[in-house]
Amino acid sequence: MTAKSLLQRFLQFIPVFFGITLLSFGLIYIAPGDPVGIRLSAGGVSADPQLVEQMRTEMGLDAPFLVQYGHWLIQFIQGDMGTSYITDLPVAATFWKALPYTLRMAGTAMGLTLLISLPLGITIAAWRNSRMDYAVRILTFIGNATPGFIVALVLMFVFSYRLGWIPVLATTKPIGMVLPALTLALVMSSRYIRQIRAAALDELAKDYVVGLRARGIPERVILARNVLKNIMVIVITLTGISVGSLLGGTVIIETIFNWPGIGSLIMTAITNRDYPIIQAVVVWMALAFFLVNLIADLSYRYFNPKIKDL
Repeated sequence: MTAKSLLQRFLQFIPVFFGITLLSFGLIYIAPGDPVGIRLSAGGVSADPQLVEQMRTEMGLDAPFLVQYGHWLIQFIQGDMGTSYITDLPVAATFWKALPYTLRMAGTAMGLTLLISLPLGITIAAWRNSRMDYAVRILTFIGNATPGFIVALVLMFVFSYRLGWIPVLATTKPIGMVLPALTLALVMSSRYIRQIRAAALDELAKDYVVGLRARGIPERVILARNVLKNIMVIVITLTGISVGSLLGGTVIIETIFNWPGIGSLIMTAITNRDYPIIQAVVVWMALAFFLVNLIADLSYRYFNPKIKDL
């Protein structure tokens, strides 16, 4: 990918960024509920209407929608993410505190997914219509049909309640990341294995594979050196989509395991109508998808030089 192509990508991202932030700000603006009312009534006591109006004025929430959005945008461009409406803490500090937890879980889950999916997907393609092939395909079908929170609850029941190996609720220690990362890996692997198997079968049917076999090249060498490399474009595409979603935070899984990442952060912010934190997470998700897709495009050229600049 040339410098010109990279520049075009960045220029294309600018209107997308503004569109995403404007849409998210608009949706939370028209949603029922008010951050001031939520904050003042947190103790279970009805808030004084005069105090509510005074605080709304101080926080700028009585201004028109475009004025509020423009104020946030100017602050953000200047490097200021704002202050939380609920905690009065800087949004940047809150966001950077949660981000490492999501990054660790996303990296671990993605690594486990590839470790499970690549060997199994290629193996069952090589052993097509064998008992192992049928068994793995049935398991992946069940995995695709099972919601992630069900997998999370089953793992929690087995490893936390029955075996007692892992705490019921995830902690910030490494052991607390095992179950949420494994849950995500099992859910994603069900989809990955089927896609990798299909791509490997298509590759194994090509003439060059027949030629390699006729020359006496061992099957494992063909699978490792040729088939694996040629299906990497499919794997990169799947990985790019998944990593983008993981970096944005997995709300349900993080909530179930009490994992203090981006997913939990945005869930709390949406509940409390905490606009600055919501916007910070939206910006992060947009940047994450943009960077992951850019890296995926660069990787395509490495594994398949025939692909021109996209």
